[in-house]
Amino acid sequence: MADPAMPPALAEALADTAAAIDATLDAVLPPVEGAEARLFDAMRYASIGGGKRMRAFLVVEGARQFGVARASALRVGAAVEMLHAYSLVHDDLPAMDDDDLRRGKPTVHKAFDEATAILAGDALQAAAFGTLAEEDTHSDSAVRAELVRCLARAAGARGMCGGQMIDMLAETAEQKLDEPTIGRLQLLKTGRLIEFSAEAGAILGKAPHALRHALAAYGRDLGAAFQIADDVLDATATTEALGKRAGKDADAGKATLVGLLGVERARAQAERLAEQAQRHLDSFGERADLLRALARYTVERKS
Repeated sequence: MADPAMPPALAEALADTAAAIDATLDAVLPPVEGAEARLFDAMRYASIGGGKRMRAFLVVEGARQFGVARASALRVGAAVEMLHAYSLVHDDLPAMDDDDLRRGKPTVHKAFDEATAILAGDALQAAAFGTLAEEDTHSDSAVRAELVRCLARAAGARGMCGGQMIDMLAETAEQKLDEPTIGRLQLLKTGRLIEFSAEAGAILGKAPHALRHALAAYGRDLGAAFQIADDVLDATATTEALGKRAGKDADAGKATLVGLLGVERARAQAERLAEQAQRHLDSFGERADLLRALARYTVERKS
């Protein structure tokens, strides 16, 4: 069901990108025969279909600002989505968040088994970096190396994995985390990958430093707004609307700004961040209108 909060032009652009990303993933991760077929099936189950593909959309729209070939942008977008899918597969495991539902269907460890889910996540991460490193992604090896370097930074111990570690420790902490610490947790766990997604188009386009910095700053503020809005939805929406278990943050004692500030103050902070994200796009003019629309939608969405 379409989200009434989404502008038609943005809905069309997101749907077009999602379809193109699924086609790219289908090509990058084709079904295979033999003993490893089950692993490929789990990788495809985790990564193809479902989700709004916001991170890939950021790559594609960022690349469009600099006239980058769409095929190159789609390959980078597919790599980001594989990396994101790996993180979701592992987050859903019993040792992490122990979730049974993701994007409206059983999580990978429920649809397959825990060992297959771990391997599928590992293989998706490897495939993401392998895709970035291939010449089909960009003819310039320096550009490919920069994409690999920046994605590794976003995904590793000082990025997504580090944020997940802080998140897990916070569940057993005797005292609630304060606002700056929660902000850092969310910057690492969610924000770094969104920031990379926005910046990747500028890397592909060999953009001037100022424009690359502007897109990265847009992605950083968008990522912060997105995570707060996600926490608000977890506290206020239904499982059916979300396609994943609602209320799990409070049940698990997770550190969120909603838990610290309350729904209304957290929502207001997300709105301020979304407005700030849009101001970073002033240098791009009307060409970045879809990115502005995405920032507004991020805090208005219902799922």
